Amino acid sequence: MPDVEFGALTRLTGQNNAFAFDFYHRLAENNDGNLFFSPYSLSAALAMTYAGAAGNTADQMTDALRFSQPGTEFQRAEFHMTFNALDLQLAEISDGAKSPKLNIANALWLQRDYELRPQFLDTLAEQYGAGLGQMDFTQPEGRTAAAGQINQWASEQTAGKIPSVVDADKFGPCLPPTWECTRLVITNAIYFKGLWKEKHDFDESDTRDEDFYLETGGTALVPMMRQSTNFRYHETENYQAVELPYQGDRLKMLVLLPRADRSDEFASGLGAGTVANFYDAASDRVVQLSMPRFKMEKKVDAKSLLKDMGMTDAFSPAAGVADFSGMADFTHPESPDTGIYIEDVFQKAFVEVNEKGTEAAAVTAVVGGAVPQSVPPTPLPPVVMKVNRPFIFLIRDHHTGAILFVGRVADPTVED
Repeated sequence: MPDVEFGALTRLTGQNNAFAFDFYHRLAENNDGNLFFSPYSLSAALAMTYAGAAGNTADQMTDALRFSQPGTEFQRAEFHMTFNALDLQLAEISDGAKSPKLNIANALWLQRDYELRPQFLDTLAEQYGAGLGQMDFTQPEGRTAAAGQINQWASEQTAGKIPSVVDADKFGPCLPPTWECTRLVITNAIYFKGLWKEKHDFDESDTRDEDFYLETGGTALVPMMRQSTNFRYHETENYQAVELPYQGDRLKMLVLLPRADRSDEFASGLGAGTVANFYDAASDRVVQLSMPRFKMEKKVDAKSLLKDMGMTDAFSPAAGVADFSGMADFTHPESPDTGIYIEDVFQKAFVEVNEKGTEAAAVTAVVGGAVPQSVPPTPLPPVVMKVNRPFIFLIRDHHTGAILFVGRVADPTVED
């Protein structure tokens, strides 16, 4: 366990939670339907990327990801140690016989023979436990193999709930006209499976189909789970909130229900303060609870949202804009690239909630690309050559330049 003060853990959790709601609001702006993602997985994957950021790129990531807020700044080394401590704290959740299953894993997938700074690799290994896989993103078969290995890792870390997170065509192939080359992929996986705490599970025999009222004004018939028992509960003029604990009593689901006529006010005020207010004000109440069973799979393309949140330089392929000099020395004469930038950030997520409990998983991938220092000239367009008239040919020694044979073909049908 890293030597980190509890206050540092509290600061990091607060920062990650603030980012969670910032990202949620961005995601919800253009999505009217179901949403599901793991903000922790996003924060962890981007924190590993942040370990290699410098200059304005690091400043923008700091602000967009909420890694630093007024009064909560702490040095980068302590930041990564604190993330390690938080991961280890979460790992303790699965210690008990009746505890939920919670697995968090990180990995770095690197272009074969590509040199990264030892300090960056050490940070990912020591503070994030990130294993290293060596890939070949430059060849079609290598990209296919890389996607297969990353997807196999994602499936293994999430009990098969995220069987595929990347496609081979997501990797820059180092070809014209862009010459974008994938050099690395940073991944985080999180998997959770937990049963409701005793006396808080739902009896399947009480589940029955009921109307679910949609924002569009229509209704949908859904299986509605039901129970009446003691829960932590709080309500305001804008919403009702109830907390459903899982076995082990560390992980809990907080359900927030906007009042029918106050959904806009609830949405505009939703944030980390909403959660804090619940825990400050909630009390034990008998709640006659009914809620639907549900299951969903989602993909979140985070790149555009992160850019909207101010993290722009990191995604720029232009030389000298994205600054990930903490990953590698791109000024070295033998460096193959002008620098690393982020090609893409995306996440696949799964959740299922039923009478027994919850199963959820997410995998986040940060794809890092580069533009080579020396880009081959753009090939000239092809010419058309139809050898359909008499021609001359030579056979020569390429090494010495000696012409060994000379010929002329006037009529290819004549053999003598």
